[in-house]
Amino acid sequence: MSLDDFREELIATAAALAAPGTGLLAADESTGTIGKRFAAIGLENSEANRRAYRSLLSTSAGLNGSISGVILFEETLVQVADPAIAGAEGVRITELFQQQGIVPGIKVDQGVEPLAGGLAGESWCTGLKGLAERAARYYAAGARFAKWRAVLQISAGGCPSELAVRENAWGLARYARTVQEQGLVPIVEPEILMDGDHDIVTSAAVQEWVLRTVYETLALNGVLLEGSLLKPSMTLAGADCPQRPSAEEVGAFTARTLSRTVPAAVPAILFLSGGLSEEDASLCLNAINQAAAGSAPWHLGFSFGRALQHSCLQHWGGTDVVAGQAALLARARANGAASRGVYAAGSEPSDDASLFVAKYSY
Repeated sequence: MSLDDFREELIATAAALAAPGTGLLAADESTGTIGKRFAAIGLENSEANRRAYRSLLSTSAGLNGSISGVILFEETLVQVADPAIAGAEGVRITELFQQQGIVPGIKVDQGVEPLAGGLAGESWCTGLKGLAERAARYYAAGARFAKWRAVLQISAGGCPSELAVRENAWGLARYARTVQEQGLVPIVEPEILMDGDHDIVTSAAVQEWVLRTVYETLALNGVLLEGSLLKPSMTLAGADCPQRPSAEEVGAFTARTLSRTVPAAVPAILFLSGGLSEEDASLCLNAINQAAAGSAPWHLGFSFGRALQHSCLQHWGGTDVVAGQAALLARARANGAASRGVYAAGSEPSDDASLFVAKYSY
């Protein structure tokens, strides 16, 4: 198969994921990471509990009002739902999402490793070997898009280095072209960590450099932009920066950064929350849409993990499915409104706790 064999399907899938007022539920935490989330609510990290939690997500009635797609971990892509939650035996979790019109996707990278020749703490993302075969298998299992997370950091020691930027851009481009040839829409995710004390002006300059390099590299590899999505960080100050920008400043800087770097052919830019609290993530997304109103050629949505699931996990606690689903739906509605620029602060229940984790990995 070739990219041309999937061209129209890729464009259609990307357009569906870019539906106005929607975003993605990032539920692709590895077994180790979901274990940390469960530990916080006193729950064992067992297959049965992981299945129960993801069954809760997939059976949340009305989730499709704000969620167009869901990113899954490989275990979940083929997992059968908990019948006590799904109400039927033998139904796969992906089928439950599909019944709501929510497109299933899959995390395909295999994590980061230290970058030889890079500066201290720099990494590159692994998983290109065997990717075509894995992508074909995921497509056959029902996935229609993929995600690959490259990680960069800003530091006083000179990070990111040009080596790190170019290596991670190349990995994203090779991944994107490879999965498109197997029918999966690639989410291109060059995450810039919040770690550090740099200000928002520094973040904006680095992000422009990174995104410009990424799109030059995607072009070299012949990636079909209309059949791809971008998942960037919002343009934020470092977590330890004493000058905290307002949501309006984040919106203005982010809109400017994107207008300078991202081609209009890309259907949607779906932001990661990067450790912001649930409410702050919604407020910043709302401000980005307000800053870009009338000028953005792309849909500006969300691809949140922690900022959609934190309250959900707390309210579920391993037993209360109804409370967990209500919390999930509240944050989905909040972010759906924010992706239209009409979210009113505090109009949906949230947890204001910071979700920042230093050197976050999953």
